[in-house]
Amino acid sequence: MGFARENSAGYLINQLARLFARELQHHIQPLGIVTGQFPVLLALWGRDGVTQRELLAEIDVEQATLANTLIRMERDGLVKRTKHPTDARAQQIWLTQKALNVRDDAYLSANQVNQDALACLSDDERALFIKLMCKVIKNMREE
Repeated sequence: MGFARENSAGYLINQLARLFARELQHHIQPLGIVTGQFPVLLALWGRDGVTQRELLAEIDVEQATLANTLIRMERDGLVKRTKHPTDARAQQIWLTQKALNVRDDAYLSANQVNQDALACLSDDERALFIKLMCKVIKNMREE
């Protein structure tokens, strides 16, 4: 039994994700952020002051990965953590002014990477591509 990577959705998606990450890193590095921090920033730019548990549910990473990312982000001055007002075991995660200041440039960078990567597709193909990826993601989350 063989494995044809050119017909493997998992292999191709992984390859595509690595290419996207490499290109995004090139764009956001001058902003003082890295691709591993980007999902956390996107979530917090949408809703600041969440708990680590809420953040975990939103970005689909392992607890240890998120914990290490938050330590680095705190060290880099991108987030701060405070005690939760009603849950002594939880902390809230807040963006710093530094993280807020790079938001618009980070959005521009991500939009540019997406635009460049999908430039080979028509508008209809782009819409279908996004729709199908969302459908697969939903299916895999339900498993």
